[in-house]
Amino acid sequence: MNDDQVPSLDINNLKVLTPLGRGAKGVVFLVQNEASNGELLALKVISRASIKKKAKKINDSDGNEYKRIMFEQEVLRRFQHPLLPKLRGVLSTENVVGYAIDYCPGRDLNYLRKKQTEKMFSNDFIRFYAAELVLALEYLHGLGIVYRDLKPENVMIQENGHLMLVDFDLSTKLSPKPLYKSPSPKTTPYPLPKKEKKRVSNFYTCCYSPISADDSVHPAESVNSEPSHETRSLTKSNSFVGTEEYVAPEMIQGNGHDFAVDWWCLGVVLHEMLYGTTPFRGINRKETFYRILSKPADLVGEPTPLRDLIRKLLEKDPKQRISVAEIKGHDFFKGVDWEKVIQISRPPYIPGRFDDDECTDCNKNIDIEDFVREVFKVDDDVSSDVMEKENGQKNILVF
Repeated sequence: MNDDQVPSLDINNLKVLTPLGRGAKGVVFLVQNEASNGELLALKVISRASIKKKAKKINDSDGNEYKRIMFEQEVLRRFQHPLLPKLRGVLSTENVVGYAIDYCPGRDLNYLRKKQTEKMFSNDFIRFYAAELVLALEYLHGLGIVYRDLKPENVMIQENGHLMLVDFDLSTKLSPKPLYKSPSPKTTPYPLPKKEKKRVSNFYTCCYSPISADDSVHPAESVNSEPSHETRSLTKSNSFVGTEEYVAPEMIQGNGHDFAVDWWCLGVVLHEMLYGTTPFRGINRKETFYRILSKPADLVGEPTPLRDLIRKLLEKDPKQRISVAEIKGHDFFKGVDWEKVIQISRPPYIPGRFDDDECTDCNKNIDIEDFVREVFKVDDDVSSDVMEKENGQKNILVF
């Protein structure tokens, strides 16, 4: 996508309906773009002042922070996949910078899970969402992009019921490597659907597996440790990023990591979808990291294909961890037609066009710049108080 294909957004044409969330770097708003027939967009906005303050704290140039923002926008420009966002516009004023993507009215996967009975998904729900996550990650890896922040809060549900991965500010670019060659059509790179193809009407048609949740499986053989996986990249990253309960062991160890970290994260997400909790959570960060490095995941219940897949994804040695070819050929996905997954017109859950629960502030006149300024002003005040209390102290993780 060329620069001239991505419109510049005029802040005066953006009507804020409600804040959707916030992170360490910015605030996400649901906005109506009055310059384009009131289309709904998710607008991520970052304060220029907070960028400068953060750079000053770490004795760095604020140019590096802007590079991260530009990297995320550049990544979004490259996407041509129905499970990944499209860059709908960029925003730049004297006080803020930001960008817009399509709004997902189904909110995130964690929100949907908590609406389920006992706050857990059924196997059929998990199979559909897991298949879409595999396809999205496979596409990213084909572009040489390691996502590095897969968690339910970053998995949104589109208006059509399909998933969308968002938030790429922790992603990194490695040299892509060709997919592991296989004679099976299941493991070939996933083609984007052609517009003339007929959409599959029901997700059970292509995502139903005849293996029930109670069927046992034979003890799995160890995964081949030969470097034949698609996750073996030409280079590795040594940076430490991510959300602590989802971080892969190799990232904690600091020995360099590659695409395999995303498959670890998928294992954590599937565990959370099945059990309602992440597998290695401790009482603090130190204990969580200790569990990730040394404890096996507690997969309570009879052996099933899903539990076997989770176990293989949560292999602590990235060289032994299951690859995308092996994932797509796993018994849990038996019966899945990978070429038809994203053509399904009736996924297991289809949200309304607009979730009224999110519109708690819709009648308020919210100024984007003032709102962001206040959010990060509070953060700065809290950070200053914490720094004064912890002056001279360092928190060191020892394993």
